Amino acid sequence: MIQIDGSTLSIQDMIKVSRQNEPVSLSPDAIPAIEKSYHFIHDLLKKGLKVYGITTGVGDLATEFIPLAQVEKLQKNLVRSHATNVGEPFAEEIVRGIILLRANALSKGYSGVRVELIQKLTDFLNKHIIPYIPSKGSVGASGDLSPLAHLALVLIGEGECLQSGKRVPSKKVLKEAGIKPLVLQAKEGLALINGTQVMASIGCLAVSESELLLKSAQIAGAMSLEALQGTSRAFDEKIHAVRPHPGQVRCAGNMRRLIEGSTIISFEHDFKRIQDAYTLRCIPQVYGAIMDTIDQARRILSVEINSATDNPLIFPESGEVLSGGNFHGEPLAFAMDFLGIAMAEIGNISERTIDRMVNPHVSGLPPFLSEDNGLNSGFMISQYTAAALVSENKVFAHPASVDSIPTSAGQEDHVSMGCISACHAREIIKNVEHVLSIEMLAAAQGIDFRKGHPGEGTGAARKVIREHVSHMDHDRIMYQDIEKIHQLVLSGEIVEAVEQAVGILD
Repeated sequence: MIQIDGSTLSIQDMIKVSRQNEPVSLSPDAIPAIEKSYHFIHDLLKKGLKVYGITTGVGDLATEFIPLAQVEKLQKNLVRSHATNVGEPFAEEIVRGIILLRANALSKGYSGVRVELIQKLTDFLNKHIIPYIPSKGSVGASGDLSPLAHLALVLIGEGECLQSGKRVPSKKVLKEAGIKPLVLQAKEGLALINGTQVMASIGCLAVSESELLLKSAQIAGAMSLEALQGTSRAFDEKIHAVRPHPGQVRCAGNMRRLIEGSTIISFEHDFKRIQDAYTLRCIPQVYGAIMDTIDQARRILSVEINSATDNPLIFPESGEVLSGGNFHGEPLAFAMDFLGIAMAEIGNISERTIDRMVNPHVSGLPPFLSEDNGLNSGFMISQYTAAALVSENKVFAHPASVDSIPTSAGQEDHVSMGCISACHAREIIKNVEHVLSIEMLAAAQGIDFRKGHPGEGTGAARKVIREHVSHMDHDRIMYQDIEKIHQLVLSGEIVEAVEQAVGILD
């Protein structure tokens, strides 16, 4: 059971809820602050004070006063009018993450909502209610307004849910689950839609995926080093001690462990190969920098998922309602753009390594890793696929955060496009998963042609691969082999086998 209190949620907790359906509850410790901010809002209403989004319109309409009798109607209207997203719906794991993160943000006690509202969000998670949230329409400032409004619609019994991939009226879904729709009170509609939880949900998933993928990339790189009979000199601890970027040092250590015990590659006593091409020699420098980038993204997200990101924020202790910009997605937009760029670089290194292995002029291996070439094309076209994927990544890697289009009649004149950044980062990750699958297949084929035995880590990886895909003696349908290895990459089975052999990769 994951308890939310607005302050202690981890990315790993979020992954458990979004992917593994871990149950969720509101921590009793969070309730006093939630109730205090709720009562403070209603005390302000009794005084007839003008408060943004409560007794005024929103955006450029903030100057319009809303009579007390219309306060609840305003909140419902905000939810209805802001639900404008289009396109394919977000995947279930993203939606569950959105619900959890929004509930957690409201649990901090700065939003002026009822405890009941947060508990209904946890009910959605525990009863597996999946709001229908189309994926396109957020500009990433004033938060992820439109997609969050689709979530809020379901809370009030409007909009739709997904059941077995089909759109079903939420009123029907709530009735079946025994959940009564909410009648939104002052501030609650605005509190639900004003935040960064969509981009944060996608970002948490992307960071989790990228950490596993980087381990796979190092394993693939070590296997390719053996297939190309490279040298281990570039991973010498002394080299990295004099340029001690944390990720670089960690990655070099991983590479040493992965190839330990190999009789295939050229070790220090073998001077046949002085140095390798950059794609092999500079793995610690490139993958290490990617490691540091992932760590930075994790730090930013860890702060964001435990932050109050709506507007205005309620501070009962000081007797203030403060309007600010915590909804602005710039921290996440930068982090996700940088993460996408970093992951694209894994694909770039991997594709170039595949090309070296299939090129007989540099590999020392049979042309296209096929013995009876001419009749057989071997791995020739798999490199084309990798090239297409990394080329597509270069389009996705253009930073979305450098763009801004003013909204709300110029009142909201700078936006982050952070949701686009997060979506692009995940698209890049998906492409890189396939590129690495091809590299692992090619490297396993290359190692098969070499005399000697692979290292402890690379040998464990090759063993798993060969349990699912045999050596390619002659041409066969390649996409099926790629799909099998892709599933091993996604599941982490290769990484798990390697870590059982050499210990947890840093």
